[in-house]
Amino acid sequence: MKHVAAETGVAPLFEPLQAGALALPNRIVMAPLTRNRAGPGGVPTELMATYYRQRARAGLIIAEATQIRPDGQGYLDTPGIHSEAQVAGWRRVTDAVHTAGGRMVLQLWHVGRISHTSLLGGHAPVAPSAIPAEAKTYTAEGFQPVSAPRALERDEIPGLVADFARAAERALDAGFDGVEIHAANGYLLEQFLKDGANRRDDDYGGSAENRMRLPLAVTEAVTEAVGGDRVGIRISPVTPANGIDETDPQPLYEAFIERLSPLGLAYVHVIEGATGGDRDYRPFDYAALRRRFPGAWMVNNRYSPEMAAAAVAEGQADLVAFGRSFIANPDLPDRIAAGAPLQKADSSTFYGGGAEGYTDYPFLKEAEAAQ
Repeated sequence: MKHVAAETGVAPLFEPLQAGALALPNRIVMAPLTRNRAGPGGVPTELMATYYRQRARAGLIIAEATQIRPDGQGYLDTPGIHSEAQVAGWRRVTDAVHTAGGRMVLQLWHVGRISHTSLLGGHAPVAPSAIPAEAKTYTAEGFQPVSAPRALERDEIPGLVADFARAAERALDAGFDGVEIHAANGYLLEQFLKDGANRRDDDYGGSAENRMRLPLAVTEAVTEAVGGDRVGIRISPVTPANGIDETDPQPLYEAFIERLSPLGLAYVHVIEGATGGDRDYRPFDYAALRRRFPGAWMVNNRYSPEMAAAAVAEGQADLVAFGRSFIANPDLPDRIAAGAPLQKADSSTFYGGGAEGYTDYPFLKEAEAAQ
């Protein structure tokens, strides 16, 4: 594959990389993608095992965001990692990926205020402050506005931190090679980090140092549980996803990365610009963050293969995560290496459903044979 990649100008993407404990054969990462196809009780299914196995050619698969506990769920039919049945379901998935030669980490998720009472047994979502988000979520009735949250009590926070660490342990029990902490896209950890959602007057709110306290405590607990070399973290400094906002993101994130750097993380995964949209949504110096972090640097947001190869070649990134491209192209690395055209994803099948738009996209050889 390397020889073909050199001919098509994307050879930098096919150099191996050691990211902490993760030995990666290429720089092409499958981004975490919510697909809403978990079974009853948030248990991963055999269909999910097929879906991820098909994509095992990725240098690394980051499994879809997975709730660490029941009140962390924000969307219908998303998987969990807080029950033995869920661990067993994920074990079938990781076994399938490993048998196909892949590597896989689990994204640990608590949605915070991005949820609906119908998903939480009638209870209100939790958040740093009782500020509703301007956002919608996917429920049994389709997309609905999220429910108004309640503020987490201070004495509830240590239990939340412990649940993140226990979820990381369960992820390794389920056969994952590591975990990614979801501190992006307007979910709970980012809600604490950013002043648009965090109006607390205790030591978890107010100053940037206080707002970093929970995300740092979670990261420290997770690294203590499973080792920093098996942990990544996802951040999105300027995205407005799920109604999130921050007055002054540059100094906040520079300080945050400086505090993360001594923890020995495998990688930082940064969404540049607005999630799934404008890469230049708001001015931000991502290179200033990269200079502060000694581990692998993963970038994300509408990179073409050519842009990705250039970013790696020029030292702007070590890894590039692809989302929609991996939905429609299960053998994406092979297609990139060959310079083959990429199939388009059908957005009508992104959320929920069965095999259609999930496991039925043809591989390159199949597509060529059909033509």
